[in-house]
Amino acid sequence: MATSVKQLMEAANAAVPKITPAQAKEMIAKGNTLVVDVRDSAEVEKSGKVAGAVNVSRGMLEFRADPDSPYHDKSFDKGKTVIVYCASGGRSALSGKVLKDFGFNDVHNLGAFKDWAESGGAVEK
Repeated sequence: MATSVKQLMEAANAAVPKITPAQAKEMIAKGNTLVVDVRDSAEVEKSGKVAGAVNVSRGMLEFRADPDSPYHDKSFDKGKTVIVYCASGGRSALSGKVLKDFGFNDVHNLGAFKDWAESGGAVEK
């Protein structure tokens, strides 16, 4: 069955709730939260990332999240709250949906990094 980017985005946005920077700050403050930056490393080098975030480019997400993958990152724990973000919110929505499909239950889309930075969220370079 053929699908389109529009359909993929609609499914992702329906599965993964969008949160504000203020909501993300509250979740991070509670602890047991994994923040994932799915931008490419060149993007992160230019702007920095959310303090404490793990940078996993969108193309490697499945490999890092799957515990059976030789590329698994132990930061990906299904018991954690997961917050994903990118440059505009599209890649993070798709990433959040993939993580939900992988069995991560508490996944949220922060959307655009610039919104976090402009809200005064902690950034590390």
